[in-house]
Amino acid sequence: MANGILKLSPAFKDYIWGGKRLKEFYNVKDMDIVAEAWVLSAHKDGLSKVVGGESDGKTFAEVLKCNGFKKEFPLLIKLIDAEGDLSVQVHPDDEYAKKVENQAGKTEMWYVLDAKKSAGIYCGFKNDITKEEFKESIENGTLTDKLSFIKVKKGDCFYIPSGTVHAICKGVLIAEIQQSSNVTYRVYDYLRKGADGKFRELHVDKALDVAKTEKYSYSPSVAQTDGNGNTVRHLVNSKFFWSDEISSNGEYPLNTDNFLTVLITEGSGTLADIPFKKFDCFYIPKGQKDATLKGKFTAVISSTP
Repeated sequence: MANGILKLSPAFKDYIWGGKRLKEFYNVKDMDIVAEAWVLSAHKDGLSKVVGGESDGKTFAEVLKCNGFKKEFPLLIKLIDAEGDLSVQVHPDDEYAKKVENQAGKTEMWYVLDAKKSAGIYCGFKNDITKEEFKESIENGTLTDKLSFIKVKKGDCFYIPSGTVHAICKGVLIAEIQQSSNVTYRVYDYLRKGADGKFRELHVDKALDVAKTEKYSYSPSVAQTDGNGNTVRHLVNSKFFWSDEISSNGEYPLNTDNFLTVLITEGSGTLADIPFKKFDCFYIPKGQKDATLKGKFTAVISSTP
């Protein structure tokens, strides 16, 4: 592997709402469905592994530790294939999650990779409501009436701070860039039963503690050219992470003043001497000297401020 750049392979999850797209893409033999591919993860609940080089087969977490990354890695990147609706859910912020769950909170971003006609997401509330109205809507089954349903298309991006009530709906394939956390509070799950035949657990009290009930709004910036024929769109810039979409038919040198994650969303090419294709994911350490993307591709680049 070129000078510390790591190419990673996913950990897979087979939740009941998952589909066949990721299963077929990755040729997963031992699962009937693949709901999520954790393409870059040092989280204990789903460890990505290194592909190629001296560290081939080791977990991403192992290699980070060996290379002196002393803190918990702050980001996690997933691909999510929603054949069915995901539960309506909410994630806590750092303060609540560390106190109650002993891990980080979860702020995230959704980047739409593909969407069937009329598919969409629930993201935040249509209008400001009170916590009492939120609780009542859960109890009487009208919660989704109060949520903002947004039809989505390929390339759409949504920033979802902790506390935002949300759900990915059927027919959507997304990339999720998030804090490295696996804390989810289910608010409503369509009366579905899990593999054990029981209704899946809800976490209404905790959800009421952490949910923001103000009207949701967010608009990513418009794409711009960089003077070299590349197109750059700033997707998110928050205190937790930033993400840019890069489209190129040539070369794009990466700034490695901090570590970078690179998710290829379309096309093919090379990063340093490493070939890449659609849905490949890389970790680039801080200070990496040879970090130029070459080819015809679209990629989502992320890091922390």
